[in-house]
Amino acid sequence: MAGDDSHLQNDVVSVHCINDSLGDDELRAVLSRLGDDKDKEVFGLVCKRWLRIQSTERKKLCARAGPHMLRKIAARFTRLHELDLSQSVSRSFYPGVTDSDLSVIATAFSCLRILNLQNCKGITDNGLAAIGSSLSSLQSLDVSYCRKITDKGLSAVAEGCHDLRTLHLAGCRFVSDSLMKALSKNCHYVEELGLQGCTNITNSGLSVLVEGCRRIKYLDINKCSNIGDIGITSVSEACSLTLRTLKLLDCYKVGDDSILSLANYCKNLETLVIGGCRNISDEPMKSLAASCSNSLRKLRMDWCLNITDSSLDCIISKCRELEVLDIGCCEELTDAAFQQLGSENIMLGMKILKVSNCPKITVEGIKKLMKSCEYLEYLDVRSCPLITKAGCEEAGIQFPESCKINFTGSLAEPDVLL
Repeated sequence: MAGDDSHLQNDVVSVHCINDSLGDDELRAVLSRLGDDKDKEVFGLVCKRWLRIQSTERKKLCARAGPHMLRKIAARFTRLHELDLSQSVSRSFYPGVTDSDLSVIATAFSCLRILNLQNCKGITDNGLAAIGSSLSSLQSLDVSYCRKITDKGLSAVAEGCHDLRTLHLAGCRFVSDSLMKALSKNCHYVEELGLQGCTNITNSGLSVLVEGCRRIKYLDINKCSNIGDIGITSVSEACSLTLRTLKLLDCYKVGDDSILSLANYCKNLETLVIGGCRNISDEPMKSLAASCSNSLRKLRMDWCLNITDSSLDCIISKCRELEVLDIGCCEELTDAAFQQLGSENIMLGMKILKVSNCPKITVEGIKKLMKSCEYLEYLDVRSCPLITKAGCEEAGIQFPESCKINFTGSLAEPDVLL
């Protein structure tokens, strides 16, 4: 027994704690190899030392906190790159984040690159001025639906954050051409700009913007009702090599000249939203289909009332990479738009197709489409009087197994083109 006890004692003595063997750099290397966020959280539960390392290496945080707690967060997460303080519309509380909070963020989070303040309705220009004066490394800012902010605060951000790449301002109704001038002068690396509902921005503002910001890949000017062909043509020419996504929903002043400029200059366009642009006609859309035949993947042109079978036929036959198409409420469209699909062996990569409120399209048109759309995941045929579930069954239409067909509005709509 004495010998056994001695053997056990030796075993105990030979055990080493992993913290004695691994330095901080080695532990950081282990942490960096954990791809899943949950695994990284578990890493911090091992002991206080591992928690400290996990905290200092953390890059992203979503929080609801006031000034006191923000200071504690800053002291713990010293290398934070992304901070999300946004509020959802359904659960937002007033005032939520305030200018005092932004002052703390500006001074305490020196490494911050991404800041999300969406729906933080209490912040004003004073808070944004603090961000602009201290966070020179900021690359992305989302202040959508922060309705108190104006050109003054956002211009301070532009003047202080020259590396800004992404800026979202949806619903910021006081933003005007003055901010476009500030961005053009100071933020030459902007790639993503969301201006949905900023109705004070005009053609002049867009033209000035792209004098300095010529790398824009994503531009959302949905519901910017004062923008028309002159502004879009300026963007097309200046950002011809980079523009991939352009959203123009309900920009009723946009017409054929805009589409022609896109066809002439932006041959790598992937997503185009022109829903509600009722002045657009067939010939420019044919030119666009020819120019972007290898790139166009998502096209929304509902309520384009001048669009007829000839342009839709051209789009379908030429744009073989098209995955999402919305032609709802295009009342002139008929089954003839799909004629080639029935006579030629054409296979499409279409995944989402919306033809709601197209009164002249029938079951026969849908039948031709289905022969070429084996990857279709969602089909919207609501309010099409000549397309019914019974009619499709009677015609023997074979829908893809995973395809959801919305006959009555009972299915949730995909939001890929909002």
